[in-house]
Amino acid sequence: MRKNLMFLALAAVGFASCNGGFKQGPGGLLYDVHSEKSSAKIKEGDFVAVYVVVKNDADSVIFNSYDGSQPQYLIVEKPQFKGDMMDGIKLVGEGDSVTIKTVADSAFKGGQPRPDKFKSSKYVVYDLKIVKVLPKGTLTDEVFQRGISTYMRGQAESVKKQEPAKIQKYITDNKLGVSKTDSGLYYVITKAGTGPLMAPGDTAVVNYAGRLMSTGKLFDTNIKSEAVAAKLERIEMRQFQPIRIPVGMPAGQEQVIPGWNQGFLLLNKGAKATLVIPSHLGYGERGYQQIPGNAPLVFDVELVDIVHPKK
Repeated sequence: MRKNLMFLALAAVGFASCNGGFKQGPGGLLYDVHSEKSSAKIKEGDFVAVYVVVKNDADSVIFNSYDGSQPQYLIVEKPQFKGDMMDGIKLVGEGDSVTIKTVADSAFKGGQPRPDKFKSSKYVVYDLKIVKVLPKGTLTDEVFQRGISTYMRGQAESVKKQEPAKIQKYITDNKLGVSKTDSGLYYVITKAGTGPLMAPGDTAVVNYAGRLMSTGKLFDTNIKSEAVAAKLERIEMRQFQPIRIPVGMPAGQEQVIPGWNQGFLLLNKGAKATLVIPSHLGYGERGYQQIPGNAPLVFDVELVDIVHPKK
């Protein structure tokens, strides 16, 4: 009996050392609580505001909500598999920080495609910082949803109020000699073009590189050297050539964000410029794909050519 107990103790020590101090959770999940400020744990059905970084075993970041100005919002659901991240988040509470590892084979089974960055990864790694918890408890759905809406609206308003100061700081820190349009678009022409400015209805032939103002992270480009340097996903699938977009289109007919629709009208053929685009001229409160809500954007653009509409 004593030999068996000694063997189990040694096995437990070995397991902990191999996983860097992580504890065993349900379904093969591993977790490591970095700071614990709340004794009340998150429960299924609760609303949670959380900053999250998703990585693979090699610490390659797949998603980082710190790129935006607000945390991610979620309702804690039933786990989709044993050892799901939803199991791990219920081990902590408001104000806590935790790293959770879920088994990749479990996370990507059931026909869900396995991303390239997880091909050889044993775990999906989540670094979580719990900002706010609104318990569902015995609240009716109506009262619960009203509380969520009030909280989210307050957060959005706070971010909007801070945005002008952040833009000004970015411009000052980067020593940009910008001009400002009546709509709030900031721009600086870094290379003069030739000929007349674009006119509404013209098609711009464009090279571009778009970054989040908050972090400088490149989220999209059609310039291969920029994409390679930033290690963008699926580079082999991208077409690195100038794109064509009609600009100056009337409301309801725009094919690009307002900052582009307006910004290219300030340029002539061959011009290069930096556009600092407030969120209301970008993707607004909702954001788009990798772009968080209420995110100011910075684009370096080149107007390669202007195509006039045929009469």
